[in-house]
Amino acid sequence: MENKDSLFTVEGMTDEELFARVDHNSLDSEKITAPRYSYWRSVFRVFFRKKVNWIFLGILAFVILFAYIYPAVVEYDKFGNLMDSTAKHLKPAAAMKKFGYNIHWILGAGAAGQSTFDAIWNGSRISISLAFICAAINMTIGVLVGAVWGFSKKLDLFMMEVYNIVGNVPSILLISVLVLILSPSFWSMVFALTITGWLFIAYFIRTQVIIIRDREYNLASRCLGTPITRIATKNILPFMTSVIVTLLAVEIPSYISYEVFLAYIGMGMSDMSLGRLIYEAESAMVTPGWQFEFWSPVVIASIITVALYVTGQNLGDASDPRTHM
Repeated sequence: MENKDSLFTVEGMTDEELFARVDHNSLDSEKITAPRYSYWRSVFRVFFRKKVNWIFLGILAFVILFAYIYPAVVEYDKFGNLMDSTAKHLKPAAAMKKFGYNIHWILGAGAAGQSTFDAIWNGSRISISLAFICAAINMTIGVLVGAVWGFSKKLDLFMMEVYNIVGNVPSILLISVLVLILSPSFWSMVFALTITGWLFIAYFIRTQVIIIRDREYNLASRCLGTPITRIATKNILPFMTSVIVTLLAVEIPSYISYEVFLAYIGMGMSDMSLGRLIYEAESAMVTPGWQFEFWSPVVIASIITVALYVTGQNLGDASDPRTHM
């Protein structure tokens, strides 16, 4: 059907189709047509929109997988070549010439004739595990306590006194003393990093909760008799997802930095972590031809911390609903 006097043309339709009666459904009229919104789907959509996130996420995934898979399939023996004086402090080329051209010797040999490459990945596994365990403990306790702390005035009076006392003690000093008192092992380091580490996270969360606790929907919940713990976990914490993710992005690399620093000054754990490797190779830093022993674990530790920080920061930005528009 075509009408030359009309402003538009309708083709392929009969008169019955053009003038068919449309039934009115009261239920359909109540439906609101809007695109479905998924919070986490929007988070990942915004996160993966940036190509730089793909790069850092790929680096982070490679490092973490290699740190856990490689030591599981390759046996590492630090003192396997201890009695061979010609196997110590070798550059990559010299190590490959002596032991053969394989992946174990691409970073040379260390002071005991061990593979620097194998030592780095065994140390990375210990350092990354330490960071993840400490972050899980501190973030869980800190976020939950901080959420309740911001609502309860009685708890606020007590916790502020605790924070004022503990917060004025330098963290590195407290951690060093605890490591010296306890045996310098993996779990003693976890204890030293978590005994007060959650308190600073809780204080930060408490400050954020105070900012939003008196909004209308929270006041309505309190008037209806909703328990404080339920308001904190249901009304407050979901609203602070981006803040928590950003805080986590800072926390995880910081534990690796703490471990490396303490080991570098001789107060680290006895396990062969990245910090311990750097500490034992300290003299190699100024010895010509031995620098690979020192700079290799330093570079890997730097890559891990930077990749964790950048990935976490960008994920925290993507967690903000205001970026989902």
